Amino acid sequence: MSRDTVVAKRYAKALFELAQQNNAVAAVESELGLVAQAIAGDEQVSKFLGTPNISSDAKSELLKTALNGHVSEDVLRSIDLLISRGRIGIISEVYEAYKKIAGEALGQADATVYTAQKLSEEELAKVAAQFGALIGKKIRATQIEAPALLGGIQVRIGDRLYDGSLSGKLERLEKSLKA
Repeated sequence: MSRDTVVAKRYAKALFELAQQNNAVAAVESELGLVAQAIAGDEQVSKFLGTPNISSDAKSELLKTALNGHVSEDVLRSIDLLISRGRIGIISEVYEAYKKIAGEALGQADATVYTAQKLSEEELAKVAAQFGALIGKKIRATQIEAPALLGGIQVRIGDRLYDGSLSGKLERLEKSLKA
């Protein structure tokens, strides 16, 4: 685990505790996601924020002006803290860590669903519901097309992989034949 990941978890935990006190866990998650996406998605903003010659006050003012009214005071203060400590570059890691902490607290889990062909929204919802029942949490599923699976499905929840793909079955068959 990298040092940035450890630091990001600390910031995320502190922000989560603040959000929990204000009963705004889900709102802070979406706001933090918007900020992380905006910063990561705009090369000029990323460059500006990463430039050491520009004072942290100027960076904070720019973001406060741009984000004022769009995000809560807690998120603004957290962003300001990241800027003043020279850690705005880890905003995406902070968001991912926050998402994980909030998900655990709210009884949710993120799942990545790998399929050979794209699933409809209804099919993806069914997969999420079935795995949610299996692990006892509400699943937030995202889908990735992986033609190498040949057919079937793989679902990754945290560090567990549920493999019901054709390629996985072929690999297991091959191993059993070699044994």
